Amino acid sequence: MTRKFIAWARVSSVRQQEEGWSLEYQEEKLREYATRNGGQIIKMYVVTETASKQAERTTFREMLTYARSQSGKLDGLLVMKIDRAARNMRDFVALETLEEEHGIRLISVTQPTENTPSGKMMRRTFATFATFFTEQLSVDVKTAMKRRAEAGLFVTLAPYGYTNVRLDKRRVVEVNPRESANVQRIFQLYAYHNHSLDSLVTALEAEGITYTDRQPKFVRSKLYELLTDRSYIGEVDHKGVWHPGTHQPIVDRVTFDRVQVLLRRKSYHSHDMLYSALVTCGHCGRPVCGEAKQKKTFITTHHYTYYRCSRYNAADHPRVRLREQDLDHQVLAMFDRIRIEDDEVRDWFVEMLRARTRQVQDDGRERRQRLMGDLTRVRNQKDQLLNLRLCDEIDAATYSAKQQELRDREGMLQLELESAGREQTENAELAIKAFELSQNLRPKWFTADRDAKRGILEILCLNLTLDGKSLVPTMREPFDRMGEGFLLTNSAQDRT
Repeated sequence: MTRKFIAWARVSSVRQQEEGWSLEYQEEKLREYATRNGGQIIKMYVVTETASKQAERTTFREMLTYARSQSGKLDGLLVMKIDRAARNMRDFVALETLEEEHGIRLISVTQPTENTPSGKMMRRTFATFATFFTEQLSVDVKTAMKRRAEAGLFVTLAPYGYTNVRLDKRRVVEVNPRESANVQRIFQLYAYHNHSLDSLVTALEAEGITYTDRQPKFVRSKLYELLTDRSYIGEVDHKGVWHPGTHQPIVDRVTFDRVQVLLRRKSYHSHDMLYSALVTCGHCGRPVCGEAKQKKTFITTHHYTYYRCSRYNAADHPRVRLREQDLDHQVLAMFDRIRIEDDEVRDWFVEMLRARTRQVQDDGRERRQRLMGDLTRVRNQKDQLLNLRLCDEIDAATYSAKQQELRDREGMLQLELESAGREQTENAELAIKAFELSQNLRPKWFTADRDAKRGILEILCLNLTLDGKSLVPTMREPFDRMGEGFLLTNSAQDRT
């Protein structure tokens, strides 16, 4: 009767294949052994050097399941060496259990042992050495990767914008001209052109900037990954610790720091829609979000924008949904309520806003002084941290982590310092412009762009609440007084 075997062949690295342990060689020798011993291999399990650990584990479990299902029909499991079958003691114990409980003997072609206590001890010795080699190799690889990162070299494939090349048998990276130009444009658009991640996707598509040939369009998640990758300012990551790299930076540090601050300030809202993130639900306090709908006819396609609470689909939530036009009408009615017909009162109101602007500028100067003090302290802390590292009082990992934290803090303070005085002055001036516009808003509202409309609403209103289908504004001072409809006589008394 012909004996029946199953066989297991595995190559874990290209180097093993080059050294004569290719899968073809293993399969050939395993089949020769089966034939020489009056049998045949009815099923061969193969693991290539490109297989992931998960894929290898899956194949190993499949082999065990098949062997158990064929219990009593198989004469053995053939392997070239013990370390080809089991790289750890857990797998070896599973194979021993298969032998003891199901009678399927583990047979090593190049390391034959008898089925005796001494033979089993020899096999376990081989398995112990295989486990040691695997564990030691893991430690060596991790150490080498850490050293490579500390030397400023990537331990994995270089990110988008760079190309991996071989130079004198060493893997290095070079700047990819097309991809690096895309990265620079992405950072510029987000840092200085008031984009959200969603609008950035649209802007890149409009400019004809593509990701890859197979996937032309940039997706939101990929853009976030690019914008937060410190590789573009010349750093290398290893297990969350960033080290100075040897590759050429693509993005300047000022732009990168600005982007990080903007990313922290912005949350996910559909800013392409006018009222998203500006209005909250009066029922639950959650943000009101927009959704785009379209209706096709035989002639054309009509596009509509609706607004509803983000908890609209909750069982206990009112099903209220409004069109953008409905909200526009209510906003226009709000501006009608704050319109002042008397020219003298309007002039007085503008003067009052200008006086407030001067106060805002004084407050801005005080804020800048505080920020400059904070920035000086952070820079002193960076110097102290460097001295601690030079004196070997902290390790490299702690130094890198704290250095990155201080760099981020420094970048945020620089950006806040840059915008401190200007931002408050611009807001004050915008208040005057918003007032002037509010006095003649109706013919201009529908021609203003989305950003201008949002800016006006943010200046005039502390918040906007959707109570059922009614938009309820809470006006900022002094626009709240205008909304209440104060009289010229009262204003004259205030001025005297």
